[in-house]
Amino acid sequence: MRRGRAVALCLQSLRSTGFRPDVIYGHPGWGDMLHVRDVFPEARVINYCEFYFNREGQDIGFDPEFQADVTDTYRVRTDNMTQLASLIDADAGISPTVWQRSRYPDLLRRSISVIHDGIDLDAVHPDPAAELVLPQSLLRLDRHTPVITYVARNLEPYRGFHVFMRALPAILKAVPNAHVVMVGGDDVSYSKKPAQGGTYRELMLNEVGARLDLSHVHFLGRVSYAQYLRVLQVSSVHVYLTYPFVLSWSILEAMAMGTVVVASRTAPVQEVIEDGINGHLVDFFSHQDLAETVSSACLAGGSLDLLRQAAQQTVAKRFDLRKSCLSQQLALLHPAFEAAILSSSVAQ
Repeated sequence: MRRGRAVALCLQSLRSTGFRPDVIYGHPGWGDMLHVRDVFPEARVINYCEFYFNREGQDIGFDPEFQADVTDTYRVRTDNMTQLASLIDADAGISPTVWQRSRYPDLLRRSISVIHDGIDLDAVHPDPAAELVLPQSLLRLDRHTPVITYVARNLEPYRGFHVFMRALPAILKAVPNAHVVMVGGDDVSYSKKPAQGGTYRELMLNEVGARLDLSHVHFLGRVSYAQYLRVLQVSSVHVYLTYPFVLSWSILEAMAMGTVVVASRTAPVQEVIEDGINGHLVDFFSHQDLAETVSSACLAGGSLDLLRQAAQQTVAKRFDLRKSCLSQQLALLHPAFEAAILSSSVAQ
């Protein structure tokens, strides 16, 4: 409520200058959209419907190793309250995947369209000459070296960090010349902090570090977007694990790079990866399955070229920002935008 009122004050300030928006597009999850209709009743209001919390069938209770307290699950309803108030008062919503849309109540789902945010393929593309220089060791990695990558905002259970770490001893035993590059901070974005204190990186290194050649395991922390893209450009195999939760852009960006993606058999990943066709799917909880699949992909070499091409084609066909997603977003945001798009297409 405090956030909603703070946003309302900002909007009132804009209105006092004579500003009148045609459309207001925002995220309803934290209260920002609560009062936009009060300040600009004539505007078209669109909500970005990223995630609706439920007690069953998604992230809560998914991982038996990190169970939520029963009373914590009661927060699900209150966490949804600002979304409910905002969505009921909105004209439409946009959700990036079919599964994310499906988590909303039927009453609201009818007004939500599935349109992904889009991947900018002008920026996200393979570069056979790409080289990644690791800052601490000055080691140079390129496509001629087996490079296994993992990316998350923070290294935490929601994105399967603990499963990936437990797979590493077997992966590096099978592919001893491989280098593992991990991008992500040591805080938490979605998971609870470790009960015993410290970070999940420290926790997992205490568990498996003695069985790893740490000269082949590189934690980069948080990096610039340009550095992140270089990480993906030199990647041989990209690991993407997640609870049933919000789909990360990184899986699509890795696919757009032509990297072999090994991902968890969870929603909404299964909307994107078709096992053996444009990537590989594994049981989220089986670090043995993950190790075998990643090792095999590293050793497969050129035999997986068709899979890499299929991954690129999936992104180009379904998630291209400029050729697909942006025009769909604009058409939903306001009919005037759709008319402009149509007239521009006719002119071309």
